[in-house]
Amino acid sequence: MKLCVINPNTTAEMTAVIETAARSVVRPDAEIIAVTSEVGPSSIESHVDEAMAVPGLLRAISANPDADGYLLACFGDPGLDAARELAVAPVLGIAEAAMHLAAPLGRGFSVVTTLGRTIGRAQDLVSHYGFGRQCLGIHACEIPVLDLETNPDTAEILAKACAEALATDGSDAIVLGCAGMADLAVELSAQIGAPVIDGVAAGVGMLSAMAAMHLTTGTASGEFATPPTKHYRGLPPELDPR
Repeated sequence: MKLCVINPNTTAEMTAVIETAARSVVRPDAEIIAVTSEVGPSSIESHVDEAMAVPGLLRAISANPDADGYLLACFGDPGLDAARELAVAPVLGIAEAAMHLAAPLGRGFSVVTTLGRTIGRAQDLVSHYGFGRQCLGIHACEIPVLDLETNPDTAEILAKACAEALATDGSDAIVLGCAGMADLAVELSAQIGAPVIDGVAAGVGMLSAMAAMHLTTGTASGEFATPPTKHYRGLPPELDPR
């Protein structure tokens, strides 16, 4: 079993954090391939960042065609539908995976993300994935993505934000709203006394089960069938997903 975990931004240090989280839960019979996008933004914190990240993550899928599953390790789940058209194996986004895992753990969950400007996108995903009843609140800790690893107070700030979210929302679990927080989930859970779900680990677990069950993305409706080949005017060859 081969699982391809893609960091849609171009920061290799974040990929290392993501890879560690993925390997912490991977099955003994599974191989993790961690990929840093070669084209796109250094971090994803806006709608423009998400749009600019999609060509690179699609190229990463094309460059790893034999994977049994693909995980898009950005909480905005950028390019998820396009990735499902391109890949034969299942594709998950970490927000999608984390919410699916958090929902059965109690009455409801809260999301703790990075910057306040990303809350709207998280709200859109909650609605899109059908978790409007289970998600009781979305909160920002106001730490930029690339500062998560360098700010010495990150763990303390996140623990406070998670504890306050539980108390404010009356929730039973926390979903971490950034792949760059993946290495802190276990520590945070111990500190706040509640389940803290990292979407990278959640996604790897779900993809492992899907691969073991030999599942693929359904194409019967035609929506996720391989898209028709056509010319993209002005697109550099390195950005062409095919």
